Amino acid sequence: METNKGERIATLDIVRGVAVMGILAMNIVAFADVPAAYFNPLAQTVPVSTADLVTYAANFVLFDGKMRGLFSFLFGASLLLMSETMALSLVRRRLFWLLLFGAAHFFLIWWGDILITYAAIGFLALAFRNAGRRGLVATALVLIIIQFAIYVAMTLYSLDLQGPVLSGTATADQLRSWEELTRDTIMPSPERRAEAIALYQGPWTSLVHHQVTEKAFFPVVGIFAFGWETLAYMLLGMAALKSGLLTGAWDNRRYAKWLLVGLAVVLPCYLIALRFLFRSDFAAPVVFMWSFAAASLLRPLMVVAIACLIILATRRGGALTQRIAAAGRAAFSNYLGTSIVMIGLFYGWGLGLFATLGRAELALIVIAAWGVMLLWSKPWLTRFRYGPLEWAWRSLTLWRVQPFRR
Repeated sequence: METNKGERIATLDIVRGVAVMGILAMNIVAFADVPAAYFNPLAQTVPVSTADLVTYAANFVLFDGKMRGLFSFLFGASLLLMSETMALSLVRRRLFWLLLFGAAHFFLIWWGDILITYAAIGFLALAFRNAGRRGLVATALVLIIIQFAIYVAMTLYSLDLQGPVLSGTATADQLRSWEELTRDTIMPSPERRAEAIALYQGPWTSLVHHQVTEKAFFPVVGIFAFGWETLAYMLLGMAALKSGLLTGAWDNRRYAKWLLVGLAVVLPCYLIALRFLFRSDFAAPVVFMWSFAAASLLRPLMVVAIACLIILATRRGGALTQRIAAAGRAAFSNYLGTSIVMIGLFYGWGLGLFATLGRAELALIVIAAWGVMLLWSKPWLTRFRYGPLEWAWRSLTLWRVQPFRR
């Protein structure tokens, strides 16, 4: 992110680079298999191996929600910086174009888009740009409690339905509600799985038709159901920027303190959550309680700890750090580019690998994708001022073609 003097805050680029790579570690499952497999490793289409379960556990502790949270922190921090260095009308125009990019991503490329949510919530976050650190943190905590309450309500709803379903006394309406609740979060029925595989192994036009007709309001529902947490993270990112956390202004001792506190509090809770999830065979109420509700309270502190770890680990710079920073400077291009590459690998109009690989195998693809991000971003930015999509976004925001080559 550039300051008003045209200089970049290197720490933000580095943390953003780690975040955009880390997001793929979780999103890869949503690209490659039925939606429920994201939350429940037992829902993957191919037989589950021990390596798949180990991969799930590692991702659950280290990546699930944390990279999205970290990215949201950075988005809030970037909004604050832009509001300080650009006219507010330009910032809003930038969010408007992000909304359109997100809509194109959602309807034409992949159902898991987060840009629509970021753009919509970003307009709300701008209202808090002048708030103090304490006010930002306090507001964020209230929003997180609201999000927690929503997840608890989902847990209670699943408990209310599960009893009649398991006992065989459920009405037709209860069975329908149970199927709608669990097909994308716990376990799809054989019929739903077959439908999903046929859809994603089919032509691109069928996917677009499905998004436009069946999932058109999915982003709107997501904003109202899960946007509380996203706004909270953006506000915490603003507070983290104002405090100096995200600019690298803290000394090593302070970063180490928050890293150790975060890990000491959060890691045991995540290990307890894993125990409950595995012992219940990922029963719906347990997934909603631990993967959704409990995690919503734990994630903010874990995101802070991860940010501190990244900053400490990259203090001395070096070739790898420079490449991570470049990946962060081209994060928009890397995010959307990853979607295009992944659906090309997994969907039927491409290589058609959908529903054919387990989590451990998908982890190898993630590592390869990380390598590509690190390899292309730095040489590109040596020759050009921006990543290709960053340049388009900037040109549209300013409504004039920006210089591209250095």
